[in-house]
Amino acid sequence: MTAAAQQVLREAMGLTPTERAELIDAHLRSFDPKAEERNADAWSAEAESRIDAFDAGELTDDSAEALVARIDRR
Repeated sequence: MTAAAQQVLREAMGLTPTERAELIDAHLRSFDPKAEERNADAWSAEAESRIDAFDAGELTDDSAEALVARIDRR
């Protein structure tokens, strides 16, 4: 790692955890600016697919209490 990169890292480590997370997010997005759009499109398609499956009776619903109980069992 270059001296400049080490200096950036030292300064970043002085940020709050939230600020560091935001910095990481912005840095990762810089590698693939279109990734967020593709992810949003993929999640939208997944949500529509699940709605269609529910409407077709292929999926069932569950109460919030049942969901929490299932999570607690893990």
